[in-house]
Amino acid sequence: MTSFSKELIHKFTLTPTPFYFYNLELLDRTLQSLKTEAERYDFVIHYALKANSENRILTRIKSYGFGADCVSGNEVKRAIENGFPSEQVVFAGVGKSDEEIITGLSNNIHSFNCESVQELEVIDQLAGKMGKIAPVALRLNPNVSANTHKYITTGLEENKFGINQWELETIVEKLKTLKNIRLIGLHFHIGSQITDLSAFKSLCLKINDFQKWFEQRRIAIHTINVGGGLGIDYHDPDKNAIVDFASFFKLFHEFLDVYPGQKVHFELGRAVVAQCGSLISKVLYIKNGVNTNFMILDAGMTELIRPALYQAYHKIENLTNTDGALQRYDVVGPICESSDCFGKALQLPVTKRGDIIALRSTGAYGEVMSSNYNLREKVKAYYSEAF
Repeated sequence: MTSFSKELIHKFTLTPTPFYFYNLELLDRTLQSLKTEAERYDFVIHYALKANSENRILTRIKSYGFGADCVSGNEVKRAIENGFPSEQVVFAGVGKSDEEIITGLSNNIHSFNCESVQELEVIDQLAGKMGKIAPVALRLNPNVSANTHKYITTGLEENKFGINQWELETIVEKLKTLKNIRLIGLHFHIGSQITDLSAFKSLCLKINDFQKWFEQRRIAIHTINVGGGLGIDYHDPDKNAIVDFASFFKLFHEFLDVYPGQKVHFELGRAVVAQCGSLISKVLYIKNGVNTNFMILDAGMTELIRPALYQAYHKIENLTNTDGALQRYDVVGPICESSDCFGKALQLPVTKRGDIIALRSTGAYGEVMSSNYNLREKVKAYYSEAF
């Protein structure tokens, strides 16, 4: 059974496909749960724009009082344009350009999450020219495995992200010479789509060690930014439409040592928006193969690249035929690439040309990663309100 109503499915059949569909009521319930559980421990939330930067989505998230986590200068601009207070905007990224840094400085953002000695030097130089003092948090590499796909693991020493522990003495000495930098915190992020909470426990213990290191050197740390990465249930998006924020935040409350006067910050993206979005497509053709049948959709990797990029799973539903005999299909798109495939050997109800297909859990890293490869036009987004 699908969670979409018959009335909604009928509207889908009348709407040119493919398109993204967002359930704003589910988004509201998710945001309220996030807010309630974070406030229980006075945790600070920054929404990660890289997951979904649609204006209507951002306006909704901002209305709950959350800040913004940005990884480009344009994301900083987009956040501020949508009403996020500049003092609640953090700017991360291993390769910030001079222009992007100037954007952050000009908007007086909360902090830059810095990832190298050279980046600190560049920010100091640019801030000095502008007569500003740049607030920074050091992004430290805790060398903690996130137990997730290698392409979305970011907290190991082999990854490009963050400052390694053996660099800390050099960093601290360098900070003494940088007159236009103010160290306000430490930043961590170990990866994405993490469903094993023990990885976050390991992160907490590593952060505690880093805290002691700075305390021994009498260096004040005001914010501890633990990043994001909380995963969702791609296999059963209806049963687990809202992630277990309660257990997630409770773990950090129990295992993270927070010093007097410190604030703990989170950067959550996927867990906030993924389940509220679906990619709605239409079957163009059914092609018989040797070992399977090919279900060819009008949506492709240009609208949802995750399966091609890192073999990601998305639940696929035939909305116009939910019952009857099952048949095996490779569900593919129209793009001229063999990797343009959403799922192989899937057991789905017998499908015909014109059936409406939903690819679930695409609210994060769906529309925001879309492209016009093969000169395809960017598809529209619709929302449950006034659809």
